[in-house]
Amino acid sequence: QVQLAESGGGLVQPGESLRLSCADSGSAFATTAMGWFRQTPGKQRETVATITRYNTTYYTDSVKGRFTISRDNAKRTVYLNMNSLKPEDTAVYTCAQGTGVGCEGHGCFLAGIQSWGRGTPVTVSS
Repeated sequence: QVQLAESGGGLVQPGESLRLSCADSGSAFATTAMGWFRQTPGKQRETVATITRYNTTYYTDSVKGRFTISRDNAKRTVYLNMNSLKPEDTAVYTCAQGTGVGCEGHGCFLAGIQSWGRGTPVTVSS
Protein backbone atom coordinates (compact mmCIF):
# COMPACT_ATOMS: atom_id res chain seq x y z
CA GLN A 1 0.00 0.00 0.00
CA VAL A 2 1.27 3.42 -0.93
CA GLN A 3 2.17 5.60 1.99
CA LEU A 4 2.53 9.34 1.75
CA ALA A 5 4.44 11.33 4.33
CA GLU A 6 4.30 15.12 4.53
CA SER A 7 6.89 17.35 6.12
CA GLY A 8 7.82 21.01 6.25
CA GLY A 9 4.92 22.56 8.12
CA GLY A 10 5.43 24.98 10.97
CA LEU A 11 4.83 28.44 12.41
CA VAL A 12 5.76 31.43 10.29
CA GLN A 13 4.98 35.12 10.23
CA PRO A 14 2.86 36.75 7.53
CA GLY A 15 4.85 37.32 4.37
CA GLU A 16 7.27 34.48 5.02
CA SER A 17 7.69 31.27 3.07
CA LEU A 18 7.51 27.53 3.65
CA ARG A 19 8.13 24.48 1.50
CA LEU A 20 6.06 21.39 2.11
CA SER A 21 7.23 17.98 0.92
CA CYS A 22 5.27 14.79 0.38
CA ALA A 23 7.28 11.61 -0.09
CA ASP A 24 5.76 8.52 -1.68
CA SER A 25 6.87 5.05 -0.58
CA GLY A 26 5.44 3.38 -3.66
CA SER A 27 7.03 2.65 -7.01
CA ALA A 28 4.41 4.10 -9.35
CA PHE A 29 4.83 7.74 -8.38
CA ALA A 30 5.79 8.94 -11.84
CA THR A 31 2.54 7.66 -13.36
CA THR A 32 0.24 9.32 -10.82
CA ALA A 33 -1.27 12.72 -10.25
CA MET A 34 -0.68 14.46 -6.93
CA GLY A 35 -2.49 17.11 -5.00
CA TRP A 36 -2.22 19.32 -1.94
CA PHE A 37 -5.26 20.01 0.19
CA ARG A 38 -5.88 22.05 3.30
CA GLN A 39 -8.48 22.09 6.02
CA THR A 40 -9.28 24.20 9.04
CA PRO A 41 -11.71 23.25 11.85
CA GLY A 42 -15.32 23.66 10.81
CA LYS A 43 -14.52 24.08 7.12
CA GLN A 44 -14.55 21.73 4.18
CA ARG A 45 -11.28 20.42 2.85
CA GLU A 46 -10.06 22.59 0.00
CA THR A 47 -8.00 21.60 -3.02
CA VAL A 48 -4.97 23.90 -2.98
CA ALA A 49 -3.04 22.63 -6.00
CA THR A 50 -2.70 19.62 -8.26
CA ILE A 51 -0.09 18.35 -10.67
CA THR A 52 -0.52 15.68 -13.33
CA ARG A 53 2.04 13.13 -14.45
CA TYR A 54 2.71 15.52 -17.33
CA ASN A 55 3.39 18.41 -14.93
CA THR A 56 0.19 20.28 -15.75
CA THR A 57 -0.69 22.31 -12.69
CA TYR A 58 -3.81 23.80 -11.15
CA TYR A 59 -4.17 26.25 -8.26
CA THR A 60 -7.14 27.47 -6.34
CA ASP A 61 -7.65 31.18 -6.88
CA SER A 62 -6.58 32.25 -3.39
CA VAL A 63 -3.02 30.89 -3.82
CA LYS A 64 -2.33 31.72 -7.47
CA GLY A 65 0.92 33.65 -7.82
CA ARG A 66 2.04 32.70 -4.30
CA PHE A 67 2.15 28.89 -4.22
CA THR A 68 3.95 26.54 -6.60
CA ILE A 69 3.47 22.80 -6.84
CA SER A 70 6.22 20.68 -8.34
CA ARG A 71 7.34 17.08 -8.42
CA ASP A 72 10.61 15.17 -8.50
CA ASN A 73 9.92 11.72 -9.87
CA ALA A 74 13.41 10.47 -9.05
CA LYS A 75 12.81 11.29 -5.39
CA ARG A 76 9.13 10.30 -5.56
CA THR A 77 8.30 13.58 -3.90
CA VAL A 78 5.85 16.40 -4.55
CA TYR A 79 6.49 19.87 -3.18
CA LEU A 80 4.40 22.89 -2.37
CA ASN A 81 6.39 26.11 -2.23
CA MET A 82 4.37 28.70 -0.36
CA ASN A 83 5.42 32.35 -0.54
CA SER A 84 3.88 35.53 0.86
CA LEU A 85 1.97 33.51 3.41
CA LYS A 86 -1.13 35.04 4.96
CA PRO A 87 -2.94 34.22 8.21
CA GLU A 88 -5.79 32.78 6.14
CA ASP A 89 -3.36 30.14 4.82
CA THR A 90 -3.29 28.62 8.29
CA ALA A 91 -4.50 25.01 8.00
CA VAL A 92 -3.49 21.39 8.09
CA TYR A 93 -2.02 20.61 4.69
CA THR A 94 -2.38 17.10 3.32
CA CYS A 95 -1.12 15.49 0.15
CA ALA A 96 -2.91 12.84 -1.85
CA GLN A 97 -2.22 10.63 -4.83
CA GLY A 98 -4.67 9.98 -7.61
CA THR A 99 -4.99 8.74 -11.14
CA GLY A 100 -5.48 12.10 -12.79
CA VAL A 101 -6.92 15.60 -12.57
CA GLY A 102 -10.42 16.52 -13.67
CA CYS A 103 -11.71 20.01 -14.25
CA GLU A 104 -15.21 21.44 -14.12
CA GLY A 105 -16.49 24.99 -14.35
CA HIS A 106 -15.57 25.89 -10.78
CA GLY A 107 -12.10 24.38 -10.76
CA CYS A 108 -10.08 21.20 -10.92
CA PHE A 109 -9.88 18.20 -8.64
CA LEU A 110 -7.69 15.20 -8.03
CA ALA A 111 -9.46 12.17 -9.47
CA GLY A 112 -9.24 8.52 -8.44
CA ILE A 113 -7.62 9.24 -5.11
CA GLN A 114 -5.74 6.16 -3.92
CA SER A 115 -3.85 7.41 -0.91
CA TRP A 116 -3.73 10.27 1.59
CA GLY A 117 -0.99 11.52 3.84
CA ARG A 118 -1.54 12.33 7.50
CA GLY A 119 -1.10 16.07 7.12
CA THR A 120 1.28 18.73 8.35
CA PRO A 121 0.12 21.87 10.16
CA VAL A 122 0.92 25.34 8.87
CA THR A 123 0.32 28.35 11.10
CA VAL A 124 0.77 31.88 9.83
CA SER A 125 0.67 34.35 12.67
CA SER A 126 2.50 37.39 13.96
